[in-house]
Amino acid sequence: MQSKATGLAARSSIEGVSVTAETVRVTRLREAQDAAAALFAAIAAEDLIRPGVGEKALSEQIAALAADRFGVRRHWHKRVVRAGVNTLVPFAENPPEQVIGTDDIVFVDLGPIFTEWEADFGRTFVVGDDPAKHALLAALGRVWEAGRAHFAARPELTGAALYEHMVAVAAAEGYRWGSAIAGHLVGEFPHKQISGDERDCYITPGSNAPMRRRDRTGRVCHWILEVHLIEPGGRFGGFCEQLLDL
Repeated sequence: MQSKATGLAARSSIEGVSVTAETVRVTRLREAQDAAAALFAAIAAEDLIRPGVGEKALSEQIAALAADRFGVRRHWHKRVVRAGVNTLVPFAENPPEQVIGTDDIVFVDLGPIFTEWEADFGRTFVVGDDPAKHALLAALGRVWEAGRAHFAARPELTGAALYEHMVAVAAAEGYRWGSAIAGHLVGEFPHKQISGDERDCYITPGSNAPMRRRDRTGRVCHWILEVHLIEPGGRFGGFCEQLLDL
């Protein structure tokens, strides 16, 4: 799941957008994602995700690491750390805290701001050797890549159509879809103030505008693609996300 340039990112301009301004935006968004990926690598290297740690304590440890090592002082959305049964729960909910078990699955969803540019990055970690959890972990990457390929091949794709495709790909892999969305816009902080119609800011049913478009300020829209899979028996889930179109 490496960031990959697509036809959209490679164009020098779209409908009159300044070449220089858009080139800078693309560079900053990629840099923000690279920094977020480095933060997640540090989380893994420091063994922060371990049995016996509660979700809140882990979230605070991650925030401290982000601040001390990467200079992150703000996150554009709440920090999400979910373990065990809480991996079934979508972003908008706030379930009771879980403590990471000895044979567990955990996902982390962060929205760190790097020099006024939003990153949105999520990954799943498996603690232990449970083959079903490791199988779901492997499926997350395949489903995400299938979504990216579908987007790249369809210039007029809408958020609603991509959402439908993601649900179908998850089902083909043997998993249920776990969220009402499959991604959203991302950009300069705070992107939500400049994006336009609320539903069209998301990859979700009813989002009928072409994803390749400009926002109401005239800037090219860039997207996060996210995958939330649920194990067929409804025991646990997993999550991943990163830039879709860059």
